Amino acid sequence: MNNPAYESAPAPPPSYYEAEATAGHGKHEPPPTWGVNPPPPPGWSPYPPSYGAVVVEQPTVTQVILVGGCPACRVGVLEEDFSCLGVLCAIVFFPLGILCCLALRDKRCTNCGARF
Repeated sequence: MNNPAYESAPAPPPSYYEAEATAGHGKHEPPPTWGVNPPPPPGWSPYPPSYGAVVVEQPTVTQVILVGGCPACRVGVLEEDFSCLGVLCAIVFFPLGILCCLALRDKRCTNCGARF
């Protein structure tokens, strides 16, 4: 059972630390501890440099909102007209028909003619 192939087996390779120390890198230093930061160099600031930038304040813009203005063209004014169905309801169902006539009003733009 003596096999010559088993008797001449090479030795196991060296460990990582041994190989690094013998490769000419010098003495092995352990890795730095986590969570400890070195102090910043002198003159270092965590804020970006401004390079002489000047802060300019924007003037506030006031918007004039026209009540009853056209949402489509924003130029015309909306006029209210009674629809034909509203007038018909007011005549046929006289006391309650007037409420129907007021509820069925149409709004029309004086500039673009859009109906709302």
